[in-house]
Amino acid sequence: MDVVVTGSSGLIGSRLVQTLREQGHQVVRLVRSGGGPDTARWDLDAGTIEAAALEGAGAVVHLAGESIASSRWTDAQKARIMGSRVKGTTLLAETLAGLSSPPSVFLSGSAVGYYGETGDTAVDESGPAGDDFPSLVAQRWEACAQPAIDAGVATAFLRTGVVLDADGGALKAQLLPFKLGLGGRAGSGRQYLSWITLDDHVRATITLLTAGLTGPVNLTAPNPCTNAEFAKALGAALGRPTFIIPMFGPRVLYGRELADSLLLTSQRVVPGALNGIGFAFDHPDIDGALRSVLDAA
Repeated sequence: MDVVVTGSSGLIGSRLVQTLREQGHQVVRLVRSGGGPDTARWDLDAGTIEAAALEGAGAVVHLAGESIASSRWTDAQKARIMGSRVKGTTLLAETLAGLSSPPSVFLSGSAVGYYGETGDTAVDESGPAGDDFPSLVAQRWEACAQPAIDAGVATAFLRTGVVLDADGGALKAQLLPFKLGLGGRAGSGRQYLSWITLDDHVRATITLLTAGLTGPVNLTAPNPCTNAEFAKALGAALGRPTFIIPMFGPRVLYGRELADSLLLTSQRVVPGALNGIGFAFDHPDIDGALRSVLDAA
């Protein structure tokens, strides 16, 4: 299959491109800078895109967007987070809708932040939207894909949880303090974390290229864990003790709103759509997942 990928330099996108090519797929990376025989250009600010790269492709996987956790949520940073998703998805969806031979499948990025705070309640793709900033971002992000849907392109939204890999993302940021014996649970530790290993995320994404699913798809492991369970599992995998992390430090570093969203919001999200098609997770439980990820590092 010919697959066009945005966000190909990120943690997920780079592994996805590598795996697709290893499986014999032809990949074109849609990039904002640089070039090469396997790339095409787009410019979100100018609203331009090399549409010929999308013409006749089998699928588009859209993963590009400003990191939601790279810096504190100032008004300007929130605007960048929202704008990158709105501009990118709108440009792609409108371009797909105008092609004479559009891709059959559009997998558009999203996040479990869509659901907001869920407490102890397990939610699948039928769960309602929340009302905090990550939820509003995810709602607008998904809404921007409507032109592709209206044009008949089978569109699925990749509502992704916390992606676990030792080389990037949230896990990499936590490895040093845990290795130093300074890691632990945040707050009560009872808040749920919806996670997935990078390997399972990539496998699920490739499965969705041909699975025929449309609408939201939760890319999360089937067994969300609490913050305390995650801390205990990571400490055990590293052979280190764990403690209670005072929120003072993260709030100073990231700002209260971002720190509390990352560490204290409870999201117990389950992969109803993936379970429905019989997708087999290699890493369904947090203890085994962390051991596997760290062993592979």
